[in-house]
Amino acid sequence: MNFIEKLTNATRKNKSLLCVGLDPDPELMPDRVDVFEFNKAIIDATSDLVCAYKLNLAFYEALDDEGLDALKRTMTHIPNDIPVIGDAKRGDIGNTAKAYAKAILSNLNFDAATVNPYLGFDSIEPFIQYANKGVFILCRTSNVGALDFQSLHCKAESGYRPLFEIVALKASQWNTHGNIGLVIGATYPEELRLIRKSHPTMPLLIPGIGAQGGELESAVRYGVNSKGEKAIISSSRQIIYASREKDFAQAARRAASELQDQINYYLSQIAP
Repeated sequence: MNFIEKLTNATRKNKSLLCVGLDPDPELMPDRVDVFEFNKAIIDATSDLVCAYKLNLAFYEALDDEGLDALKRTMTHIPNDIPVIGDAKRGDIGNTAKAYAKAILSNLNFDAATVNPYLGFDSIEPFIQYANKGVFILCRTSNVGALDFQSLHCKAESGYRPLFEIVALKASQWNTHGNIGLVIGATYPEELRLIRKSHPTMPLLIPGIGAQGGELESAVRYGVNSKGEKAIISSSRQIIYASREKDFAQAARRAASELQDQINYYLSQIAP
């Protein structure tokens, strides 16, 4: 089963477009709870509410050996029918890109990875060659600094267009295995609407809901495809740090369930 099939199955089974980010930060976690036990409790509390999980590798790398061990144990604990995205934002060339792709998609066995397109096609090709895996190309990211480069007008075959539009166009041209998606921040709803209109079948990973201030209704309305699918609406801190007390897992479930309900409400308001 490839990434797209796994994502679609999980979306339909759990009636969910919600992706929970498992980004452990000891400064925000409850006291005396180790990383794997924290993740395990969150997964057990939310696995019937999500279409995917997303692990930002930086949080695990920052914890050295303990973090890598927790990452591997977390990957084993996530149910096999839920896709897991390795949020690594890798981007390099030659053998380095091949090594990054092998590490994330083979050794760690993530179902998908995020990649940075700044170095061009040869930096992404090793990831794309894993045809059963998903590859999410950074396109219009959710941070304020995205404006520094992504909105610059650059020359393309059809005239001058914002750089993020050119990235999306290139991604669609590279999508020979049907495994490429785009990262589009919920904090830029008009750009999200434009990209979905131009690329109606690509999966979109949509961060920026919650702590970053992205507006949920527009993320749902503009992010889904014609079937109300292929939008992966990601939330991390809002859910996993809903409580710093012993009830953190129950609080995470309540937060995830509320967000899932809100997403499904907005989804129901979209005219068929």
